[in-house]
Amino acid sequence: MSEPQCKKSKMSSVNSLEKLKTLTTVVADTGDFEAMKKFKPTDATTNPSLMLAAANIAHYKPLIQKAVHYGLKVGSNIDEQTENAMDMLCVLFGLEILKIVPGRVSTEVDARLSFDKEASIKKARKLIQLYEDQGINKDRVLIKLASTWEGIQAAKELEKKYGIHCNLTLLFSFAQAVACAEAEVTLISPFVGRILDWYVANTDKKTYKGEEDPGVLSVTKIYNYYKKFNYKTVVMGASFRNTDEIRALAGCDLLTISPKLLAELEASNAPIQKKLCKETAEQSNLDKLELNEAKFRWMLNEDKMATDKLSEGIRNFAADSVKLEKLIVELLSESKK
Repeated sequence: MSEPQCKKSKMSSVNSLEKLKTLTTVVADTGDFEAMKKFKPTDATTNPSLMLAAANIAHYKPLIQKAVHYGLKVGSNIDEQTENAMDMLCVLFGLEILKIVPGRVSTEVDARLSFDKEASIKKARKLIQLYEDQGINKDRVLIKLASTWEGIQAAKELEKKYGIHCNLTLLFSFAQAVACAEAEVTLISPFVGRILDWYVANTDKKTYKGEEDPGVLSVTKIYNYYKKFNYKTVVMGASFRNTDEIRALAGCDLLTISPKLLAELEASNAPIQKKLCKETAEQSNLDKLELNEAKFRWMLNEDKMATDKLSEGIRNFAADSVKLEKLIVELLSESKK
């Protein structure tokens, strides 16, 4: 008896990006509004690194000035003004994105709160309130949190108690994915390319193709586990290094892709076939994992790649938040003169 296969796409006259959109929800991994207009993704996601890059482009200066003005208005000292300006800047970027995409925008909680459940919940609720003050329903926003134990538990409470949808990011391990599913978060963003980066840097093998890519294998396992055991959490593959990784994950619930790789897909007429689907997931050889905090921490500790990349990701996002804050402080000081 043959293994069940995902149904093949019959589209042949459109480019690879359009074919992919028939199999997977495509999300723009960029803070560049013009790129979003060009590639027409359903959703978009930002992070501190993308916002920092955009903040240094003249086109986005009015948003920064508006955030600074808000900070001055609602803060009684420089620390409060800076925090409020930063929060408003995240929301202003999100508002501009929501004018372009028909779906949702992901807005990130400060990475420096990654190990503080209560502070993460407070920040997430504040961001949602800022969106609602601007007339945006919370259903159009995903709050991004790092996939630490504390971040996952914060997301669990945000989802169940406040109806706030969450996107768990910086996810590199099966343990993180299972904990997110058990917490019933809306969406996870496993990082394909960063997993590949670690294996290239730390093993003898330097090249991987398509479905043998360790990042692709990780996301495939997570997707199959979720579908086999009927979890409601959906999977958004992220952090791609090449279009082969994207093609190998066609059929995943969502894929968030950089403008560079979106352009490569748009310029290609190569076929894209569905690689992930519920039918094959249900036949996968995966057992249910029982997980608690102690087991989660142990499994993560034993996974050197995931431990390294999670720590590095949090540090890098935090460093870019500090740089963005420095820019805000300078503008706040100039505005007071």
